[in-house]
Amino acid sequence: MIAQLSLVAVTVTATWYLLLAAMLFAIGVVGVMVRRNPLILFMCIELMLNAVNLTFVALARKIGDVGGQSTVFFVMVVAAAEVVVGLGIIVAILRRKPNATTDDLAGLKG
Repeated sequence: MIAQLSLVAVTVTATWYLLLAAMLFAIGVVGVMVRRNPLILFMCIELMLNAVNLTFVALARKIGDVGGQSTVFFVMVVAAAEVVVGLGIIVAILRRKPNATTDDLAGLKG
């Protein structure tokens, strides 16, 4: 006998995307609170930013407004500029002192 596979059609709604965004944001928050490496910390902050962008897009799609999607476009442009500057600073610091932690960076306040 041939076994019949029953495929259940699952509709992905905005709730699924919001749950995914909440999980991504939670992972980013845990990473910021636990990790000491500035590069990992920076990546966790970017993960949280992308979770917020996913929330904007999901809610904009749900209510049928383009405002959330256009906001995400501008947030991504600003985030790209922030990544260039922030990553450049972090890489320059890590080249000078490879084992630098966030406590070492606190001394840069001047």
